Formats: sequence, C-alpha cells, structure tokens
Amino acid sequence: MREPQFAAHAVILAGGRGTRFWPRSRARTPKQLLSIVGKQTMLQQTAERLAPLFTASRTWVVTSDQQAPAVRRQLPHLRRGQILTEPEGRNTAAAIGLAAAHLMRQSGDALMAVLPADHYIAQAARYLRLVRAALQVAARGENLVVLGIPPTRPETGYGYIERAEGVSRPRAVRVYSVRRFTEKPPLARARRYVASGRYYWNAGMFFWRVSTFLRNLEKFLPATYRLLMKLSEDIGTPRYARTLRRIYPQLENISVDYAILERAAQRTASRAGTARSKTASGVFVLPAEVGWSDIGSWAAVYQLMASKPGENISAGRFAALDAQGNFFWSPEKFVAAIGVRDLVVVETPDALLLCPRGRAQDVGKIVQWLEARRQNGLL
Repeated sequence: MREPQFAAHAVILAGGRGTRFWPRSRARTPKQLLSIVGKQTMLQQTAERLAPLFTASRTWVVTSDQQAPAVRRQLPHLRRGQILTEPEGRNTAAAIGLAAAHLMRQSGDALMAVLPADHYIAQAARYLRLVRAALQVAARGENLVVLGIPPTRPETGYGYIERAEGVSRPRAVRVYSVRRFTEKPPLARARRYVASGRYYWNAGMFFWRVSTFLRNLEKFLPATYRLLMKLSEDIGTPRYARTLRRIYPQLENISVDYAILERAAQRTASRAGTARSKTASGVFVLPAEVGWSDIGSWAAVYQLMASKPGENISAGRFAALDAQGNFFWSPEKFVAAIGVRDLVVVETPDALLLCPRGRAQDVGKIVQWLEARRQNGLL
C-alpha cells in the first residue's frame, strides 16, 4: 500500500557532469541520465523512490540546458515548467536558489526536500520515513535539516557533519543538532572521525522551508539573493528566458554547504548553552542508515554489484581464465579475460577505458586532458 503523499516539494538536482563515468558519461548524458545500476537511469530511480511522498505536481528537477531534453524524455510525467534549466553551472547554492524562487512564486512558503539525482538507496522504505521526519523538523521553525550517512570507513572524499546533543525523536527517528560541517579530511583525521561515533558523511540531502532558505541566502549571499529576486519577477512571463540567461551567470559559484550550512551551523553553535526548545531554529542532522552509496566511480559500481570478493562483473557475455575482481562494460561484445585482476574496462562506440579499479577515481583526469586538447567529440 502506498503512503499518503506529503504536502511538500521535492527538488532533484540533476545538473552534474559525472566525469568519473567517462566514456559512458558525456555532457548530454551524464551519470544521472544513465542506467548505471539496474535497468532504469539514476534519475528515474530517484523519482520513482520519491513518488510515494511527492506527487508529480510537487516534483521539480534542476538541470542544464544540454541535459534538459533527456530529462524530459526520462520523466515525461513532469510538466515542462517543473524542469528548471541552468544556462551554465553555478554550483548548488544557485541551483537550489533557482528552485526556491520558482516555488516562492507558485506555492509561497513551501517545504523543500533537496535531493541528488544520482545516489543509490538500498532501503527505500526506511529512507522515506527519514524524509518525512526531516520535513517535520524543517516545518517546526527556521530549521536547516540534513540527512547524515553513518560512515563505514575513513573516507577522505566526503565532507563530514559533527553532531551535538540529541533534541527529539519524531516518528522514532533520532534528531541531533549540528556542531559543525567539515571539509574533506586527510586520512588520519577521517579515522578519528569514524572512531568517535559523532560524525556522519554529508550526502547532500537537505530539508527546509522556502522562506528559511531565502533568509539564509540573503544573509550569507546577498548579491545572489538580490539577483534571484529580480529573476523571480519575470517567472511566468515571456521575459523569463532572456532574464535567466542574463542574470544566472552573475550568481556566485559556490556550494550550498560552504555558502550557507557551514555558516549557519557556526552561528547555531555560538548560541550553544542558551535555553532552546525543540522547535527553536537551528541546523539539525538525522542519521540515515539506508544502504546509501553515491556511486562515485566505476570501482564503486563494482563494489555495489559484486556479491563476493574477487567476483568478475560484466554487462554482457564473458569468459574469465585466471581473472578476478574485474569490471567489464561491453554489452555488445563478448569479453575474454585471461590473467588480469582488478581492472575496469568500459567500451563505447568511440572510446575504450582501461584502468586498475584502484585508479577509477582518476578517470575524471582523462576528461580534463580531453578538455585541454579540445577533443569535444569525446566529451
């Protein structure tokens, strides 16, 4: 039985490039528009996972001009006006601000769930319970709420969230105030974070009211706030597209984590020790043990799909002789592997990637190499 749909809006951020999934990921078809794990694309899986809580009329996607046609094809149930396009990438503060401006005009002071388009969630039912609880916390005051992933290893590629005291348990879910957000740490510090039990990975899943976000945007990025308010005046008019192209490149290029959440957490921490009720304004984290993965590289895909150590994973037919731990993406061709271990092999009609699984994070450097040489046909 489906859950009743929640009176809030989902904003799916789908403008990333996914360079570490080259050569499958390209400018017009990045990671979120590909079927990386399963038959559906990452974007389609995200939208389907959220459907029990958010009607189609309350689901929005922020993407790029280049990717918008593919997004429309993959999510045909969304109205054209719910797919918001960025003339150029200006990072997450601008993308969320664009969505907030549209929501302000259409729905007033709505609740927003801001979620990435390209993450894997194994425990969908538990995830939806956490989303509900996070929205309830966001509705109580001028609160900024984030889901935190309990770390399973001392990862240096993620930002971390340090929790402070517990404040409530809506729907039997733990809620903690946030002491601080930290940047990607060196390995020794990451190990201390994991050992302490007080830190979570920041997976970029945020919840707040439109008014709460815009007030913080005005406080911490006043120039971007003023430009977005000017843009909002033309939403729904023939002038909008022209105004968007003129204004959007002027928005500050910064993530919402650095621009707002880190600063808001510092402000909240400075008030620590003063009397504060459960409904007081602040920054909060809900631990989210939901089988999460950002699937950040081909190696992460292998880890997600392999059921045992050393297993070979292939998208098509293959034979392996004294070969272990390999990932092959060559759906149309038979793959024969002899005496190779821990390789990533990805074939497309115009390119072939070969690298050790341990170097899969470096695939983005190939994209930079191609960009520097203006090999646009391969991008």
